[in-house]
Amino acid sequence: MTSKKEILAYVIIIIIGLVAAEHMNVVVSGSMEPVLYRGDIVVVEKVNFLGMNEFDPDTLKVDDIVVYNAEWFPNPVIHRIINVTEVNGTTYYTIKGDNNPTADPVLVRPEQITEKVLTIYNNPVIIPKVGYITLLLKGL
Repeated sequence: MTSKKEILAYVIIIIIGLVAAEHMNVVVSGSMEPVLYRGDIVVVEKVNFLGMNEFDPDTLKVDDIVVYNAEWFPNPVIHRIINVTEVNGTTYYTIKGDNNPTADPVLVRPEQITEKVLTIYNNPVIIPKVGYITLLLKGL
């Protein structure tokens, strides 16, 4: 017979797992090598997680690695901010993959950015290669 404490422990474990899963993103290309490799999982902070802002996109700066909804690509992109520009009172970010020869083709507005890669002492928090399972399941 299962006790109330066991059921509560299972519920807590499931909730922690769901929250943790929402704060991980799989790297799908080599555009950020040698910092992030295809199949790595990055830990992220979200602009909006259950109504809470874990970071403010208006405070982003050069060298932050972000996840954004690109106008030029159908899936979210994980790249680094290389420049912050203000045009007519609106902030725009120039973003580029570390391994790409040029910046992404369109300037990025703060509202396009959905996540920021969590860093500790300026190093991104990465779980190496575990994301290959997801890539295989999605056929990527």
